[in-house]
Amino acid sequence: MTFAALADPTRRAILAQLALGEASVTELAEPFSMSQPAISKHLKVLEKAGLISRGQDAQRRPRRIEAAPLAEATEWLENYRRLWEGNFQRLDALLDTMKAAQARHKKHTPKKR
Repeated sequence: MTFAALADPTRRAILAQLALGEASVTELAEPFSMSQPAISKHLKVLEKAGLISRGQDAQRRPRRIEAAPLAEATEWLENYRRLWEGNFQRLDALLDTMKAAQARHKKHTPKKR
């Protein structure tokens, strides 16, 4: 659910806003050229994924970012980052070996006239 919620650029932008502090639906809707009901749908997706929560401040119901699901996603992605880094290091080593072999081959190959 976390990754599905993060797949949408509008929801990522909303999370970026909330990373700066809590905000109301109206405040969250300001930067977007979409209706408040459309923003509310995005907020529901984020809430269902546990990425944001709804507070209560008198008549105002500010949203705030919830770090736990993002931390879990980051931890999961970190495992794959390490895997890919290892693959890239092996690829770099192979390319270095191939370049060295090519240089040796050029050095020992007579030039054509």
